[in-house]
Amino acid sequence: MRCNWLLSTPARWLQLVVVYFCVGTAWADVELPNIFSDHMVLQRNQPNKVWGRAAPGEKVTVTIGDIRKEATADEQGNWSVMLDPLDVGEPRRLVASCDHNQVVVEDVLVGEVWICSGQSNMQWPVDRTNDPDLVKATANFSQIRMISYPNVGSQTPVWTHPQATWKVCSPETVGSFSAVGYFFGLQLYQALGVPIGLVNNSWGGSAADAWINRDLLEADPQYRPTLERWQQMEAEYEQLANRDNLSDEEARRLRSLERQMGGNHRPGNIYNGVLKSHLGYGIRGAIWYQGESNANRAYQYRHLFPMMIQNWRDEWGAGDFPFYWVQLADFQAEKPEPSESAWAELREAQTMTMFKLPHTGQAVIIDLGEGKDIHPRNKEQVGQRLSRWALAKDYGLPVAAASPMYQSMEKQGNKIVLSFEHVHGGFRPFDVNTPIGFAIAGEDRKFVWAEAKIVGNNQIEVWSDQVADPVAVRYAWADNPVCNMYDELGLPLTPFRTDDWPGVTVNNY
Repeated sequence: MRCNWLLSTPARWLQLVVVYFCVGTAWADVELPNIFSDHMVLQRNQPNKVWGRAAPGEKVTVTIGDIRKEATADEQGNWSVMLDPLDVGEPRRLVASCDHNQVVVEDVLVGEVWICSGQSNMQWPVDRTNDPDLVKATANFSQIRMISYPNVGSQTPVWTHPQATWKVCSPETVGSFSAVGYFFGLQLYQALGVPIGLVNNSWGGSAADAWINRDLLEADPQYRPTLERWQQMEAEYEQLANRDNLSDEEARRLRSLERQMGGNHRPGNIYNGVLKSHLGYGIRGAIWYQGESNANRAYQYRHLFPMMIQNWRDEWGAGDFPFYWVQLADFQAEKPEPSESAWAELREAQTMTMFKLPHTGQAVIIDLGEGKDIHPRNKEQVGQRLSRWALAKDYGLPVAAASPMYQSMEKQGNKIVLSFEHVHGGFRPFDVNTPIGFAIAGEDRKFVWAEAKIVGNNQIEVWSDQVADPVAVRYAWADNPVCNMYDELGLPLTPFRTDDWPGVTVNNY
């Protein structure tokens, strides 16, 4: 500082002018977040929000084709415009400009845009799925594009992620694409013949708590135990971070807490660190594959998951957009006898969400998992089962969407007759003619394996000589159940139970 004041007055003035010019120019430049970058895809046939930053009070013009929109940056330098609806056509150029500069985005397509979100099974790349060499060899689809976001955890919103850019699908690029997202998008592209944009913001190992606005959790008393645990860790972190001369043990604890502070379980971390940077971008809907990290709090997930979906819908500004998810696959060791299961309870919570919110759907994959691996390699069928929901519900194609689902039960003597819906073409057990995977219990709540018989296109009769007076039936109720029920289209029967007896996660928060 002392050296600066030794400068002559003219030199000091020149220095200040240069500093002011550089700072002023930086503030004056119009900027776009990274979601608006070369090769992007805009959602067709609806208004699309474009936003960015500029100097406060700066007039910004956005053009694409013959559409021209203007906005003025607010006191914080934020601005936004709404583009008129666009239809599919030739690649376009998007330009955002002010008096000082312009940002040009090349090769902009218009088509169908979907968010691909969740944890590692959504993040899992094409390179690590079944037959990646064949998939890559045939991936010449320049109208399928994907942008993949980095894993950033933050309690304050991150505005942009410059390292994330749109990639055009090709044999050279598709290996890094989300496999579930790619196979979902490919099915849509082949059925609709329009460009497909996929926004992959998944983060392996993430908990649903991190994907939601923390304010909502803090306003709900049932999440107080969860938040209190985090508040204790946050206070401990602040205390250790502000201390000098830490012991080795304290230093190790500080490093552990530091990872958690920026990690994928802390409430609100991914909502702020990843989602906020593109929340509001024009989309058709979202697909989701997550739940493994919340399985030990499955009963809480009954409320948390629909709360998260509603939070996204409320803040996205696109109404009740379609939201389709993957039910947890089978995983871990098979059990010789019927038993309780946190994973079964999480699947139940996922199924329940279909009846709590409109425009939702579930891809059942109880047959596609691997006991030895939490990341099953068959992602193609997962993407296809998700695409059924979009093609049937959002694009009007004559395809089935829902898996067969339990509807009702009727006790007939020592047997229970179950009725189901969405049984396309009737039941078709896999491998053998006998239905496998059913358990039955009396009032003592002790389940035993049951015998079962198909009695019509949508009914199954269940019984056991060990249970004279049955009251409840369960199907595929295990971490890794042995079960074999499908409909004629090859869609598996949704795991279910007819009872509502408290499960193993009922008191976990």
